[in-house]
Amino acid sequence: MSDSLIVTGITLSYLVLVLWVGLRARTKGTGSSLEEYVAGGRHVGVVILFFILGAEIFSAFAFLGGPGWAYKHGAPAFYVLAYLSLVPIVIWVMGPRVRELGKRHGYLTQADMIAHHYQSKSLGAFTGLISIVALVPYLAIQIAGAGMLFQAATGGLVPFWLGALLAFLVVAVYVYCSGLGGIGWTNLLQGVMMVCIAWFLGWAVTDRLFGGVGPMFAQIHLQMPEYLVMPGATGVMGWGAFSTAILVSAFGGAMWPHLFMKFYSADSAYTLRKVSVFYPLFAYLLVPLLLIGFAGVLAFADAPLAKPDEVLLKLVMEVANFSPWVIGIMLSGALAAAMSTGANLAHTAATIAVRDILCISVMRHASEQAVVRAIQLGVLVVSLLGYLFALYNPASLVAVLLGAYGLIVQLLPIVFGALFMPTLRTGSVVAGAVLGGALTMLYQFYLSSPLGFHPGFWGFALNVLVVAVWQLLMNNKAQAIVSKA
Repeated sequence: MSDSLIVTGITLSYLVLVLWVGLRARTKGTGSSLEEYVAGGRHVGVVILFFILGAEIFSAFAFLGGPGWAYKHGAPAFYVLAYLSLVPIVIWVMGPRVRELGKRHGYLTQADMIAHHYQSKSLGAFTGLISIVALVPYLAIQIAGAGMLFQAATGGLVPFWLGALLAFLVVAVYVYCSGLGGIGWTNLLQGVMMVCIAWFLGWAVTDRLFGGVGPMFAQIHLQMPEYLVMPGATGVMGWGAFSTAILVSAFGGAMWPHLFMKFYSADSAYTLRKVSVFYPLFAYLLVPLLLIGFAGVLAFADAPLAKPDEVLLKLVMEVANFSPWVIGIMLSGALAAAMSTGANLAHTAATIAVRDILCISVMRHASEQAVVRAIQLGVLVVSLLGYLFALYNPASLVAVLLGAYGLIVQLLPIVFGALFMPTLRTGSVVAGAVLGGALTMLYQFYLSSPLGFHPGFWGFALNVLVVAVWQLLMNNKAQAIVSKA
């Protein structure tokens, strides 16, 4: 039996296992209860929620984009570890409040809360639209990652388009059938796989090639020290760009609707705080994967890779000489990262499209069961859109992800107003989000960002400025009217 057939067989077996676990999670109320399908009946416990939230952060980026950036740029890749250290604070501060409001008012999406607080269904729809625009490229990253993994690990036996299609057909089927329950149980399985495989590869690759992590960094220090200091080997990130990438990613991460929606599913506020305490344990997943990227700096010094995102695959398959059985298990672990995040994204985007846009227009009078059915169909449509987007094969998974964070962070003033600052006016937060988003996209795709800062930072700065000025002008106008009266 050829190596490619062994790798393909192991991976297909894994996909069948994931599909079985996902389908087994379906409950009697999944197909008829909106709360059950979207929020798991609001009774998700610590263990499942820990792996759901972990899988929402650790995606194809973890096994491909993260090592790719460490290989290509060096030290700037550590921005990921820096911003992840802030995620537990976000969960601790926001999570219980979001869950409390969700249970009290029946919220199921981020836009539900926004529309109710600001008394504007149009604003909820606007927020939902921004979320979908940001979520589809994020989903495409997962699908593209799955295709890259299949193609490289099977030696081309499974081409990019077919590998991506296989992985996300499995995801679409179990999310369609089982909703959040299927996502939770498959994320538990895939989360354990991701952590174990990542740490095994980080240890085995560095030990086989260099005798350990210490000797590896000693060699890099002697031969290519520019990889160990800012702004990195390619000059991609000065300290300003590094710092603003951390800020945008940390605050933007809090605004992702798929993360936000999982706060509603927790069985208690205490559960969310427990998850925030233990969350850094999941973040350790990225440490060995970044080490693999640094191993590539030395391994491919004489023949640089054309696609940095493939550094982990090339090292495992061509340099470290692992057996095809190990490669097949490695591919399954990397696919777990892509599929677990993709399931959350497809589920969330479909829910938003139906709940926040269609249900205030063409489906205003639809029954609960009809809404669930529409969301299920939406999962298939969103997955197809993500697949088509992925066929363009984004050049850098990190670049796409950073751009998406820059857009989604513009929702922060809107959400913050709904949670903690009820005096914020609808007009101010909408104007801020629109102008901030426009400036972010301008610097992301057309103009160079001033001082090399993350484009989302300038967009967010403009956003906050617009909100502050608008609030000041409206408050002064209100005071003037009161004075005349």
